[in-house]
Amino acid sequence: MAVKTFKPTTPSNRYKTVADFSILTPKKDQPKKPASLFASLTKSGGRNNFGKMTVRHVGGGHKRKYRVIDFLRDKREIPATVSSLEYDPNRTAYIALLNYADGEKRYILAPLNLKVGDKVISSDSADIKPANNLVLSNIPVGTFIHNLEIEPGKGGKLSRAAGNFAQLMAKEGVYCQVKMPSGEVRLIHSRCRASIGQLSNTEHENIALGKAGRMRWLGVRPTNRGVSMNPIDHPHGGGEGKSSGGGHPRTPWGVPTKGYKTRNNKRTDAFIVKRRK
Repeated sequence: MAVKTFKPTTPSNRYKTVADFSILTPKKDQPKKPASLFASLTKSGGRNNFGKMTVRHVGGGHKRKYRVIDFLRDKREIPATVSSLEYDPNRTAYIALLNYADGEKRYILAPLNLKVGDKVISSDSADIKPANNLVLSNIPVGTFIHNLEIEPGKGGKLSRAAGNFAQLMAKEGVYCQVKMPSGEVRLIHSRCRASIGQLSNTEHENIALGKAGRMRWLGVRPTNRGVSMNPIDHPHGGGEGKSSGGGHPRTPWGVPTKGYKTRNNKRTDAFIVKRRK
């Protein structure tokens, strides 16, 4: 998978790069999908039910339909065939449309090296092949996994972004040690399920948007730096001339940032074997 570049015919094209979508199924060749695989998305603009802005930098963006992804993989022991690989505007990884033997269609996250026509199954006795879904206790140590559950039966929550993967490091009784994409090693119950393989679109982190407008298409509004504000608006603001802040880096609400620990969840501390730092 490569990144496509452009001739610098305009200032934005000079640095703009886009993903090479050659592995995806062309729109004209995609099969017809049932309406149940799509849901409408409403825009909040970062406002709550009182109309007050509670999340900054949110607004605008292109209209989208949500693709209903099967994170549970609860259709067990029924083989499925990959009928198309598609782009999903709501996530960074690509998605795959599965045709099950009983006629049902579902979307799943598409791992690397998954191709149209491949056979996929969710079963505890499945082969260790990309997109197959098993319980952790039946996956060999060292295997790359994605769409990993935290609690059995709750559906995949971890390692779902483009190019991500977790790695099964060891098995200890009813728990397994899993290395997360962040580098943290964590205990996960062996009855939790995971899909095999690294996720697709590994070049996503290398894509340069090239212009501010492309960020607006994604629904992200401009961010103003603290050092460019007045002292009343930000701890870094003020100063004669173009000064560079001063003091420790802080958020607009005065909380230290860059290395300051904000984790406060003692309930799950015991499950962390090795921290990411």
